[in-house]
Amino acid sequence: MGPNNKKVIVVLPAYNAAATLARTVAEIPKLVDEIILVDDYSSDETAALAKELGLFVHIHGKNMGYGGNQKTCYSLALAHGADIIIMLHPDYQYDPKLIVYFVDLIAHNHCDMVMGNRIRSRHETLSGGMPRYKYFFNRFLTLIENLASGYNLSEWHSGMRAYSRSVLENIDFSKNSDDFVFDSQVLFQIVARHYRINEIEVPVRYEKESSSINFKRSLRYGFCTLTLAIRYFIKRCLGLKQK
Repeated sequence: MGPNNKKVIVVLPAYNAAATLARTVAEIPKLVDEIILVDDYSSDETAALAKELGLFVHIHGKNMGYGGNQKTCYSLALAHGADIIIMLHPDYQYDPKLIVYFVDLIAHNHCDMVMGNRIRSRHETLSGGMPRYKYFFNRFLTLIENLASGYNLSEWHSGMRAYSRSVLENIDFSKNSDDFVFDSQVLFQIVARHYRINEIEVPVRYEKESSSINFKRSLRYGFCTLTLAIRYFIKRCLGLKQK
């Protein structure tokens, strides 16, 4: 049980994560009450290994996509009574030991959501293995999203996030994309409702087993995110209600 008797659940949206899953789970702090892994029709032993590790495992009957996987993750976490939900990629790219700080900020009502910020400096980010083109995409899109939203976040594209229960209950994430732009859609939904967002710096850790989308899919993701930001900005300027 987390601080202030909050039930803490970590959700792992997984696809072919068998090579890194055990290391990721081993470093998840003891204050976490439950770990839910949603296997998105992997072709490796992700689901079997997750069961061996004692996780709650849900297996998709077909590949639902990154966003579709998270929809199942969050629905299950809410159904299991989570007060604080941590979304963590199971590819060992993010340091699970930092979860204690994410939880503490929400449990003590300092904020409603916490983002892991990987961009402490250009040198550190690139030396940590982030591909150069992804770094510059990240910086450009984050700048546009900050201008569109009126926020000043260091990074909009982190795969380590924490939410209070009320956040996920009050945004309609089920209508979002099943693709990678899901993360940006959720963040704009949170911004539109004026939830408090905090950030914690996290080290960059790209390894050969780390999940990553290719350049072509990165371009598609970037275009979808840019379109989303522009639409949000236009509605904001016109005073229209954001979904």
